[in-house]
Amino acid sequence: MNITIRGVRGSIPTFNPETMLYGGHTSCLEVVEDDCLLVLDAGTGIQNLNLSPNLDVHRIDILLTHLHIDHIQGLGFFKPLFDSSKEVHIWGVGTKTKSLRARIGRYFSPPLFPVYFRNLACKLIIHEIDNSIFNIGPFTIQSQYIIHPGPTVGYRVQSPRGVLTFIPDHEPALGQMKLTNEISWLSGIELASGADILMHDAQYTREEYRMKIGWGHSAMEDTLQFAALANVKKLYLFHHDPMHTDAMLDEMLKGLKENTSYPFPFEMAVEGTRIEL
Repeated sequence: MNITIRGVRGSIPTFNPETMLYGGHTSCLEVVEDDCLLVLDAGTGIQNLNLSPNLDVHRIDILLTHLHIDHIQGLGFFKPLFDSSKEVHIWGVGTKTKSLRARIGRYFSPPLFPVYFRNLACKLIIHEIDNSIFNIGPFTIQSQYIIHPGPTVGYRVQSPRGVLTFIPDHEPALGQMKLTNEISWLSGIELASGADILMHDAQYTREEYRMKIGWGHSAMEDTLQFAALANVKKLYLFHHDPMHTDAMLDEMLKGLKENTSYPFPFEMAVEGTRIEL
């Protein structure tokens, strides 16, 4: 399994020169195995994927965690959608009142976007999921609802080579300053359990989180504790606040490493990072 981080920011993209090391694009991962291409989230980082040699495939699967704008903002600029030779599958959650097609269709319509869903050139197939398990090529994928405003899922992507868990927007602490060690109820724990790689929301410092309880995002310290409870092998702190500069993120990471002790390595997610399982 080959993973490339295409976007790491939360809320809005940022192209401040002081954020260029970690990157300015919003949530997107490229995952490839045996000529099968998965795209996890379609934030502005999906534009980086337009240049990937891995796009030279017939079928592409886009797995959306939810439909907040920072996670779908790049979808309308993804070239395979406008290529009649491509088959594009979009996976995500609907609601009791609106289908996934209708929900995404609100973005693919004026005044937000000039091209309607029905006018896309690709062969487009929409899949509605909830707490689901499904297969795409060599991948077995589990989706599960997690704590975040609006219908939101995380993904566990498993292949013969390893397990990737992707939970970019998540607040497992939900207002508690310390996660409990009783994990049977814990949001997202089944998805993350024993994962080789966990990419997880870590938007806030502890101090910032005190003012943002209930917003759906995590303090870095809570993310580390969540990863420990899940017994993951490596953690990437993801969904950086757009106002956090490279220097700030470096200092935060240094503080976490000096003041915590965990049995797994962890680091800040960096746009363009390539990982092989």
